[in-house]
Amino acid sequence: MLALEKLTTPDLESMINELIKTDFSKLVQLLYRIDVSEAKLKNILQAHPNEDAGKLIAEVVLERLAATKKARESFGNVLPKIEDDAERL
Repeated sequence: MLALEKLTTPDLESMINELIKTDFSKLVQLLYRIDVSEAKLKNILQAHPNEDAGKLIAEVVLERLAATKKARESFGNVLPKIEDDAERL
C-alpha cells in the first residue's frame, strides 16, 4: 500500500483505468486489501455514470488510505501509554 501512497493522483487514476481494462480481478483484490467499502464505491459509480471510473475509484482509494494513515497515527499515540501501563504491572 505504501507504493500507492507515493503515486500522484493522475498516476493512480491511470493505473486504475488500466486495471479496469486489463485485469479487473487484480483491481478488485487491491480494493479488498485496502478495505475500500464496496457499497460506497458502488453508490459513487452509480451516482456518476458519465464520469471517469478511474478518477472516482482513485478518490475513494485516496480517502481510504488517508483514513488508514490517520488511524495508524492515532493508534501509535496510544501504544506508548499501553506499554508504560504494562511496565507498571
